Amino acid sequence: MPEVQARRRLGARVAALSVLAPVGAFAGTGHLRVLRVAPVEAAASNGAVELVCGYDSYEPMGSNR
Repeated sequence: MPEVQARRRLGARVAALSVLAPVGAFAGTGHLRVLRVAPVEAAASNGAVELVCGYDSYEPMGSNR
């Protein structure tokens, strides 16, 4: 699911957003998509979730080419 669509559906429940990327200098290309939705482990989280996202693909930048 696209990240924007997930944030719209979850609204204020989204407490954190992480973007996975390969090691090195890469630029994400394509759409940012949700890879995982995880509950926030705090006692006062009130159903809050963390979205872990990633791009469709990654292009090398600089010395990675």
